[in-house]
Amino acid sequence: QGQLVESGGGSVQPGGSLRLSCVGSRSIVRVSHMGWYRQAPGKERELVARITIHGATTYADSVKGRFTISRDNAKNTVYLQMDSLKPEETAVYYCNANPIGGGNFWGQGTQVTVSS
Repeated sequence: QGQLVESGGGSVQPGGSLRLSCVGSRSIVRVSHMGWYRQAPGKERELVARITIHGATTYADSVKGRFTISRDNAKNTVYLQMDSLKPEETAVYYCNANPIGGGNFWGQGTQVTVSS
């Protein structure tokens, strides 16, 4: 069973940047479509960005042009570069893996707080 561990969250001022990382165990990243989701207090979890096993990317409209998802299969890691952060993007950010062989795995989440 795969395990995902996120890191890189923290507090940042509006307009600032953060880079989230998600490291997978047992080469799970290498064989999975990967995604970043976020969940703000009182709201449903929403897709932020996704990258397929072939490297094709999709983004939520609200983050296009500011966030970049990428993957390094050799390091079994997926990243989310977040620029020009807004206060309304304060949330717990979760890494998700959908292996091509089936299954759905989540990390424990990392808190991102955007506040002045």
